[in-house]
Amino acid sequence: MSLQRHLEIAKQAAVLAGSEIMKIYATDFGSSIEIKADNSPLTAADKAANAVILDMLHDEFPLISILSEENTSDETRFKNDWCWIVDPLDGTKEFIKKNDEFTVNIALAHKGKPVLGVIFVPVKETLYFAAEGLGAFKEQGGRVSHIGVTGKTNELILVGSKSHASEQLKALIEEKKELISETVSAGSSLKGTMVAEGKADVYYRFGYTCEWDTAAMHCIVEQAGGIFKQMDGSEMTYNRRNNLNEKGFFVVNRAENIWGLA
Repeated sequence: MSLQRHLEIAKQAAVLAGSEIMKIYATDFGSSIEIKADNSPLTAADKAANAVILDMLHDEFPLISILSEENTSDETRFKNDWCWIVDPLDGTKEFIKKNDEFTVNIALAHKGKPVLGVIFVPVKETLYFAAEGLGAFKEQGGRVSHIGVTGKTNELILVGSKSHASEQLKALIEEKKELISETVSAGSSLKGTMVAEGKADVYYRFGYTCEWDTAAMHCIVEQAGGIFKQMDGSEMTYNRRNNLNEKGFFVVNRAENIWGLA
């Protein structure tokens, strides 16, 4: 099946969701923040973006299941080979801090494999997208360009999380300090896009995430020539009963930068 139309619709949905997010970002939304059962925050922007994306995907592809962070799971999706994986506002904590580092993530999984990924950065109006067999791209200011990972094995740039630093990551940085020339931080799925477009070389995440946090990034990284694996070296799959990514994961530009497997 050609993924071109699916990709175009996903891109449109991400940009429209981004517009809804920015409308709320410009307001004083603090009093409307809710706390979900898992103790994570929920804003009006999460809800508005989710509605835009799900409406468009349902209308255009009614036979494809959808898993979204902000919706109750539909158990029928386990019988469907195709499933959209959606995070309407990845980096809600960054959104609340107003540090601009949040994204819209949309992926399409086929039999557990992410075959399409779209990440939109609303503040910068930048779109990253990829589909199996089509490559990975960045669109900004009306210009579309291919993106790809670096070939570096030393003087590496390591990117880490703004909100989720861990002792394990600190220990890894110390262990590999001779290979690392710089450590930078970024929010949400921007860390994965930095490796995909060659602005960073390695990204290790030891803590928990959920499948909607990683699916779009996963596809974009692989189509850009990078490697995305769980921390034990196994493949991460999607449209699962347990949405939690419990093993952690790494994103690297090349196999030489896989630093031990848990």
